[in-house]
Amino acid sequence: MDHRQKDWPEWLALAEFAINNKVHSATKVSPFMANYERELKIGADIRRKGKVEKAIEFVKRMRQVQEKARMALKKA
Repeated sequence: MDHRQKDWPEWLALAEFAINNKVHSATKVSPFMANYERELKIGADIRRKGKVEKAIEFVKRMRQVQEKARMALKKA
């Protein structure tokens, strides 16, 4: 790490990963989980083969996660 902090572009992706994968105290879920209903993982294989999830099912699950986060924020 550069003591003059001129190397921040090299650390930006790691900082973004850490923030998006950290569970928030008010919502009880990470931002990535709230948006995509799964944990963010380093080295995930995005070329995974298998069935593609139906869009309607995905939207229903996402609404449930977002509602849980909304309720947790109200409670907080």
